[in-house]
Amino acid sequence: MVQHVGIIGAGQMGNGIAHVFAVAGYDVLLSDINEEALNKAKAKIEINLQRQVSKGLITADVAAAAQSRITTTTGLDGFGEVDLAIEAATENEQVKIAIFKELCPKLKPEAILATNTSSISITRLASTTDRPEKFIGLHFMNPVPVMKLVELIRGIATSEETYHTAEIFIEKIGKLTANSEDFPAFIVNRLLLPMINEAIYTLYEGVGSVESIDKAMRLGANHPMGPLQLADFIGLDTCLSIMQVLYEGLADTKYRPCPLLVKYVEAGWIGRKVGRGFYDYRGDEPVPTR
Repeated sequence: MVQHVGIIGAGQMGNGIAHVFAVAGYDVLLSDINEEALNKAKAKIEINLQRQVSKGLITADVAAAAQSRITTTTGLDGFGEVDLAIEAATENEQVKIAIFKELCPKLKPEAILATNTSSISITRLASTTDRPEKFIGLHFMNPVPVMKLVELIRGIATSEETYHTAEIFIEKIGKLTANSEDFPAFIVNRLLLPMINEAIYTLYEGVGSVESIDKAMRLGANHPMGPLQLADFIGLDTCLSIMQVLYEGLADTKYRPCPLLVKYVEAGWIGRKVGRGFYDYRGDEPVPTR
């Protein structure tokens, strides 16, 4: 039975996951190597909780209780008490493996270990741990407090007990699950990221401007936001990582990352989180950068 949850990584995904578990009544330990990241995460969680209160989605008492259930740490020593540990670090396989190597000796034997990877093989990640049968993929969608879906991905060694336990506690936090087989990028990103990559190719080839491409897809396909705006929201570094996983994992040239996406990442223009991507967010209104 899951009661105490530990989350590694306090970025936009990690703080969102902490938020939903705390609102659902779980005690949450949120860890990051950076104290500043933890402070930003706590501030972001407070803002998002108050937004939910203002919309009537939760009460002020629920928000206050949720905040009280979240503790933060810059280490992993407290993870010996958790029933479920969720890795939500950057989408880099070697970074994730390094975390698992440090984390596994601290976990109790019965603890379940999950990764929030959006593209990397669950089977391969599980093989680097001491508990592949208790390892599972839980791919939350961004922003976590708003999006209802969690992709549930089992590796080849994931036990039925682990899978069903994961399914139950995801339902308890008010989310819906979709099962995906362990293929590169799973379901959502297997479909979504090639579309974004093609939108970047459309910009790269001069077919349309940033504004025209996003406007065309908003008004012509009824998308809530354009693909380039969405890429900025996801993070262009994350988009590139997922496209590289697809390209390498499926060996198909249709998944080749657009050179313009690579150029933006090399420039450090990786989206909203740094203030500049396909749009410049540093002023009062976003302005296209191309």
